[in-house]
Amino acid sequence: MKTKISLFENWGIVVALLLFNISFSQNANLSGTVTDVSGAPIAGVNMAIKNANKAIATDANGKYAFANLKNGTINVVATYIGFKTEEFKITINGNTIQNITLLEDANVLEDVVITGVVNPKAKIKSSVSITTLGTEQVTQSAPRSTAEIFRTIPGIRSESSGGEGNSNISVRGVPISSGGSKYLQLQEDGLPVLLFGDIAFATADIFTRFDGSIAKIEAIRGGSASTLSSNSPGGIINFISKTGKTEGGNMSTTFGLDYGNFRTDLDYGTKIGDGLYFHMGGFYRTGEGVRKTGFNTNNGGQLKFNITKEFENGSITVYAKFLNDRAAAYMPMPIAVSGTNANPNWKSVDGYDATTGSLQSIYLTHNVGLGPDGNVRREAISDGMNPVSKSIGANATFNLENDWKITNNIRFSSNSGGFISPFPAEILNSTQILNNGFSTGLVRDTNGNALIDYPNVSLQYANNGDNVQANTLISRIHMFDTQLNNMGNFMNDLRLSKKFDKVGITAGFFKSMQNISMSWLWNSYLQEVSDTNPRLINISNSAGDVLSDNGLYAYGTPAWGNLARNYDTQYNVSAPYINISVDATDNLSLEGGLRYDKGKVTGSFAGGNSTAFDINNDGMISVPEQNVYAVDNTNPTAVNYDYDYYSYTLGANLLLASRQSVFARISRGASAKADRILFSGLDYLNGNRINALDFLSQAEIGFKQKFNKGYLYATAFHSKTDEEGGYEVTSNSIIQNNYKSMGLELESAYDVTEQLNVRSSLTYTKAEITSGNNNGNEPRRQPKLMYSFLPTYKFTDKNTLGLSFIGQTKAFAQDSNQLVMNGFVIVNGFVEVGIAKGLSLNVSGNNLFNTIAITEAEEASITENTVNYVRARSMTGRSISMALAYRF
Repeated sequence: MKTKISLFENWGIVVALLLFNISFSQNANLSGTVTDVSGAPIAGVNMAIKNANKAIATDANGKYAFANLKNGTINVVATYIGFKTEEFKITINGNTIQNITLLEDANVLEDVVITGVVNPKAKIKSSVSITTLGTEQVTQSAPRSTAEIFRTIPGIRSESSGGEGNSNISVRGVPISSGGSKYLQLQEDGLPVLLFGDIAFATADIFTRFDGSIAKIEAIRGGSASTLSSNSPGGIINFISKTGKTEGGNMSTTFGLDYGNFRTDLDYGTKIGDGLYFHMGGFYRTGEGVRKTGFNTNNGGQLKFNITKEFENGSITVYAKFLNDRAAAYMPMPIAVSGTNANPNWKSVDGYDATTGSLQSIYLTHNVGLGPDGNVRREAISDGMNPVSKSIGANATFNLENDWKITNNIRFSSNSGGFISPFPAEILNSTQILNNGFSTGLVRDTNGNALIDYPNVSLQYANNGDNVQANTLISRIHMFDTQLNNMGNFMNDLRLSKKFDKVGITAGFFKSMQNISMSWLWNSYLQEVSDTNPRLINISNSAGDVLSDNGLYAYGTPAWGNLARNYDTQYNVSAPYINISVDATDNLSLEGGLRYDKGKVTGSFAGGNSTAFDINNDGMISVPEQNVYAVDNTNPTAVNYDYDYYSYTLGANLLLASRQSVFARISRGASAKADRILFSGLDYLNGNRINALDFLSQAEIGFKQKFNKGYLYATAFHSKTDEEGGYEVTSNSIIQNNYKSMGLELESAYDVTEQLNVRSSLTYTKAEITSGNNNGNEPRRQPKLMYSFLPTYKFTDKNTLGLSFIGQTKAFAQDSNQLVMNGFVIVNGFVEVGIAKGLSLNVSGNNLFNTIAITEAEEASITENTVNYVRARSMTGRSISMALAYRF
């Protein structure tokens, strides 16, 4: 009996040990967070353990957790509509944490968007019109500048012919009345790059660069943009950075095969600790660029860094950016136009190719004059657009108890630099330019006496003294030499959200301080029209005395009333806002928002006066030195006024099926003016007497459809713009009009086969001026139809061929609706060949057919049936580049 008991006891011990081991082996846990490539959490992702009956969904913060797992290796499959299905092999050892990043599908409507919404939301469930561009989509269009990227976004009109910056960007027929992106806000990681998008010579795209640190670009048109950002009633384009939650990087070097360019990009990110991630990336480039300037015009780079720490209930990201870049600014250039205003023939001038020429020259490398402090300054023309930006910021998000959530996005940017480029104020032959430009005593001394005694003068080339022939084309150059002293800003966007069952309320407060301190230090030159180092031209009297200094005939711009200026103003904006969302049913959601912007403007501005000054320090006062125009700091005009406005939006989205929805929205907002209303003779101490605001109202209705292999997105829109006028430098005039427009946006993508994908967009716009002398006319430079078509073919797993066709129909050069700018289509292409794992070679071509594509013209009309020489900007000509890239 005793033996039997012992036997039972021994077996009991064995069974207990087995049960203990089984229990211990099944006591492991797996948890983590699922995010997209930008680090945004994805809610509702289906997480399933392969070959096991275990499946869960991520929560509102993208978190998931499996309990009671065995130690060992398992395969977890993550699926979510709009993202590629991913399978991960994970080794379980006790409590295991595995964060997961999902990659977007090329054809998505379900990807989560964060721009223009108070909380991340799937596209198909949002009542806004939004487009997402990943790095692959950007590469496909073979852009040569940041602004060219935007040309594939429906509804966006991006005039990207000015180079790396200084582009005119508009949306849905809303006018480009004074340059820049007045009604559309450019952002980086949810905060505006600059508070105003149309600052003269300091547009937001000058301070923005696309490189490997960017995860994606989100662009919202209309919708809630008016209530979630200041000065953005037309839309928001947001550059979203990588965060390092997806380990890996990219190294690439790009060469210009038929133009001077060398660029190296490098970025890398990874996990560096428990819930700790970092990402760093940037670029450096150097070269002459696509257009012939005679010197190294593109020279500089950018470095960005961020570090993210995750906590149980939120995260903090600290980020920094350093940008110091130089890129040529291309102004309107000489182009020959014949035929009629309605049916013109645009072509290059003899000796000047409109697609590759520039006004820069080795004979004009510096602009010299008196600076804003009264001392002699010397600026290199090769500096072009020279943004210098040093930024540091942080983004913190925490989920609190009882469904409260707090978010704060803060950034300080020290922005400065310069803008210098030759602008053709006039293009005439040598006889005409003397007769038209100097017969009225254009250049005078400080006592008002004419310094150039027309007609007893002649023209000679400054480099060798040879006489200029009577039929030689000459440009009167106004050197746009603008010193950006301080464009720094502070931005803070604080949000507090609360969820009540089916109702969500978000209250926010936006604070911004924007400095605008710049100095206009312009001079006047005569220069021949040529695309190969155009020579400067001197003026001599009958006695042979030279009346100009190496082509410079005036220290100032007397043809425009001498625009020596100082701007020193600060814009203090406070904007509380509220957003309410209601899930009325499982399929119907409603959303509304209200915002109040209050601006306080202080500072001063100063014009110029003339003095005699020995600029070149040779001990003699030359003819131009007898009247040197400079900033008059002793007589500033004080600025101290307020402005305020309300913005609102109301939208609804109805989910018809899991892959189909309709939405509707109305909105109204405003864009405040900054520097463009100064020097207008207003009472700058009384906000009630200043035309500080331009208003935009919009209505839209949209349809979204997701297919197994693609999607279709359609939005009909109507907009009404009430402008109070703004100053445009190039026309030296105040432009004031009201406008209306209606149209249709279409966006689609489809996988025709497993190898062939097609993306396309189309925007039809019927726009009209509704006030003033041009009432009933179409706004200048607004085509009725803009479109893009981008097929991509993968002929093996590693090799890809792509084309992009980006075009528009004709448009009028000016609001008077006389001279027509012809429609065009730009064809770009690329081929990418995989060499080894992670290593690829990419050859891309921009404007393959060397098309003259006119985006703007200064002249409103031509003399018909003869050759006219107008000033216009064309897209750059054909350029071929090659890039060697390694992804790791």
